[in-house]
Amino acid sequence: MNPFSLASSIALVTGSTKGIGHAIALGLGTAGATVIFHGTKRSEPLPPGSRFIPADLGAPEAPAALVADAFAAEPGLNLLVCNAGSFFDVPFLEMGADRWDRTMSLNVRATYFLAQAFARELIARQRPGAMVIVSSTNGFQSEDDSTAYDTSKGALVMMTRSLAQSLASHCIRVNGLAPGLIHTPLTDSWLGGKKPETRRHYEKKILLGRIGEPVDCAGTAVFLLSPAAAYITGQVLVVDGGLTVGQIGRM
Repeated sequence: MNPFSLASSIALVTGSTKGIGHAIALGLGTAGATVIFHGTKRSEPLPPGSRFIPADLGAPEAPAALVADAFAAEPGLNLLVCNAGSFFDVPFLEMGADRWDRTMSLNVRATYFLAQAFARELIARQRPGAMVIVSSTNGFQSEDDSTAYDTSKGALVMMTRSLAQSLASHCIRVNGLAPGLIHTPLTDSWLGGKKPETRRHYEKKILLGRIGEPVDCAGTAVFLLSPAAAYITGQVLVVDGGLTVGQIGRM
C-alpha cells in the first residue's frame, strides 16, 4: 500500500479556484482523492467532472452550509483543507473596525466554524478524518501594514493546535500549513514585475533563492492528509524556502 495515496478519500478544499488552494486541490486529486472545489466564483479551470460549490464564507451561516452541501454531494467526505482567506489591511493607525471584522470573519471565524461543522459530521458518522488549516509565516513573524492579517494568521496557528487536542479522541487529525512568500493573485500586485527590486530583495532573503509557487504547497498538504502522517497532529509545517530561517539573508 502507498502511504501517500489518497485514493479512498474525498476532500473539500476551500478557496480552491485559484492560488494556493487551487494547487492543493489539484495535488490532492493527483494523489487519488475526489476533490470538491470551493470559491465565490470559478476562476482557474477545474478538472473535468469536478464538483464546485460556491459560497461567500464571510457570511455568518455560510461555513456550516458549505459543509452540509459538501456532505450532501459526497457523503464519504473525510478530508478538509481550510484555505480560504484574504488581506484587507491598511496601516495600523488607519485601521477601522470594518476592515478588522472583515479580516477576522473570513480568516478566523469561517475557518473555526468550517472545522466544527466538518467534525460534527464525521463524529455523527463515527468516521475518522483529517484537516489542514492554511495559515502563513505571518502567524509567526510580523510584516509592515499587516496588523489584522498577522493577528488572524497567528490565531490560525493556535487554532490548529487547539482543535488537534479537542478532536484527537474522535480520531480526527488537525495540522497546519504555513506558506511563506508565494506568487499568487494576492501577491501579484507587488511581485508581478512592477517593482523588480522588491522581488530581488526577497529572493536574496529566501535561502532557496526563489519566490515560491502555489504548487510548492501541494505536496505538504497531501502528506499531512495521507496515511503517511497518521501519527502527526497539532503541527504546523512551514513552506517558505527558508525565508524565516536566517536573520539577514544574502547581501
